[in-house]
Amino acid sequence: MSSVITLSRVTAVHRALALTLRLRPNTEGWSYAAAESRRFCPGVSYGFDPVRAPRRSYCSRMALKEGLFFRQLFEKESSTYTYLLADADSKEAILIDPVLETIDRDLKLIHELGLHLKVAVNTHCHADHITSTGLMKKRLLGLKSAISKFSGATADILLSEGDKITFGKHHLTVRETPGHTDGCVLLVTEDLSMAFTGDALLIRGCGRTDFQQGCPKKLYQSVHQKIFSLPDQCLIYPAHDYLGQTASTVGEERRFNPRLTKSQDEFVNIMDNLNLPKPKKIDISVPANLVCGVHQV
Repeated sequence: MSSVITLSRVTAVHRALALTLRLRPNTEGWSYAAAESRRFCPGVSYGFDPVRAPRRSYCSRMALKEGLFFRQLFEKESSTYTYLLADADSKEAILIDPVLETIDRDLKLIHELGLHLKVAVNTHCHADHITSTGLMKKRLLGLKSAISKFSGATADILLSEGDKITFGKHHLTVRETPGHTDGCVLLVTEDLSMAFTGDALLIRGCGRTDFQQGCPKKLYQSVHQKIFSLPDQCLIYPAHDYLGQTASTVGEERRFNPRLTKSQDEFVNIMDNLNLPKPKKIDISVPANLVCGVHQV
């Protein structure tokens, strides 16, 4: 008899719990369901806005700041990360370090999400791939390109220390980080929660300093003064990663980066003795990227 009472009580609890779960709004479940519906029924609208979706509905995490859409994209040949950020309300967007080989993928995503791309910015004049900014401008009316004024490259917007790249109610602030090249910049969100470091700081590494005005002393000072001065919890998003890592934090890199935890003299000695082969595409990429990626494209 007691076992029957116990069982009936458990059943009642389960029913109440199930009812509660059915009545509770579940936006994440809806996000997943909508995503699955779009996958099997492309072109059908379900009143679902992916730019305003909850954080966990994306493989790449959404930004911590409310109303900021974020997507990390990857180009496998050069192991380059491209970053798409957008204001969820106005749909104004910016693109960081786009690659020529993935221009169709990037434009398709921007179109699918209904975004208005304002600026395509390069963190420096790349040596291992050709940027898609020049060609993208031909395909998106009103798009502007941006790069550091010290890069030697042409662009609609030449960036310098303290400049702001705005999109909707959000912006990225420019910090100059020479060392890998003279024209390297760091892009930081207004709440200091995310930093796009280009090649200056990689995950447990850094950009090389043996070509394109490279200087290990400058790079060391740039990282310590401009990047390591950010809050420990600030997320680091580099331009490349070759080991499948997607992000780090300022605190982690300050503690564990095997090169940049050394003294400046030790760092210079390490960088001067890497003896790396030059990038395969440097003779093609650099001339093209100096003219926004449209040279002989």
